[in-house]
Amino acid sequence: MFHAPNTFQRAPLPPATRESEPRRQGGTTITATRPEPVVNQPSTAASTKRRDAYFDNAKYLAIVLVAVAHAWVPVMDGSRTARALYMVAYTFHMPAFIIISGYFSRSFDMSAKKMKRLVTGVAVPYVVFETAYSLFKRYADDSPDHPISLIDPWFLTWFLAALFIWRLTTPVWQALRHPLPVALVIAVLASFSPTIGDDLDLQRVLQFLPFFVLGLQLKPEHFQLMRRREVRLLALPLFAGAALFAYWAAPRMQLGWFYRSNSAPEMGAPWWSGAVMTLLMFGCALLLTIGFLAWVPRRHMWFTVLGAGTICGYLLHGFLVKGAGYVGLFDRYEWLASPGGLVVVSLVAAGAVTLLCTPPVRRVLRFVTEPDMDWAFRRDAARL
Repeated sequence: MFHAPNTFQRAPLPPATRESEPRRQGGTTITATRPEPVVNQPSTAASTKRRDAYFDNAKYLAIVLVAVAHAWVPVMDGSRTARALYMVAYTFHMPAFIIISGYFSRSFDMSAKKMKRLVTGVAVPYVVFETAYSLFKRYADDSPDHPISLIDPWFLTWFLAALFIWRLTTPVWQALRHPLPVALVIAVLASFSPTIGDDLDLQRVLQFLPFFVLGLQLKPEHFQLMRRREVRLLALPLFAGAALFAYWAAPRMQLGWFYRSNSAPEMGAPWWSGAVMTLLMFGCALLLTIGFLAWVPRRHMWFTVLGAGTICGYLLHGFLVKGAGYVGLFDRYEWLASPGGLVVVSLVAAGAVTLLCTPPVRRVLRFVTEPDMDWAFRRDAARL
């Protein structure tokens, strides 16, 4: 909507899928194994040189959309245009983030090194920020009874819980012959299953699962196709049509379909509508994500460096959005709900999340988002 360093931190664009190439040297055949693409390594001077500006740009622009859309929530009531723009953004910003997360999870293989990175880069930030957001709600919003629960993600921490589960299941999806249809079936079944419950926000985990699995199946050449000139040109009428349809649907469509946190019966809809909407929303999200990625700049931009810090922007901007609501900012300044106010809110949200993605913030938060934690793991774990 969106990695703990392993999701948001860019690795070099992987080579073709061949794992090894035999070559002759003298009379002996030598197998040269291609290096495995590094997905979860911390940023260093060497790795920074290998970063792909395209994916850093995509991550930064996606996190700006996430923050702006969150900031619209308190002020879009009564504005059909704002609600329509919100619906367009929510259709694809998290799917785009999840697809990129899946793409850079392709090498996850349950090895000790990868498991350590999963714990330190996803599980630890989840525990810390789930606790922090719960305490923030309890004291800043004067809600002393608000629980602190690690199995019931609150607000935006659901993504870390989902990423942990998705990445653990990566070997399964890599082994299946047709993983995407299987993931879509699971999402459809979840959409009309009201008894799944709220533990680890499993509704979202299962309904967003196809986007992660799709990312696992993508190859570099697929992104090359998305960046073709004709795709960029087609993206313009696509977004225009999506905006017009969203304007028509704004007063008629429940926002719960975009959040994917409830089943169809829980939203008062017929059970079969869950299957229909799951497939329709997947198709719409995929088209808009392609259109979005087609227009992401390929070259190094002023904001490219911020792509490495999107985990900080994602996890911190929620305090600003929720804090503004807790202090009654939007109730006190009703003009923020006007068209001019929406522009101001959007610019402030975009500027704030941009600052939160900067290298100084990332360095300060590294002890949480990229902890080393060698003390917690066996020294011979890599050999095991």
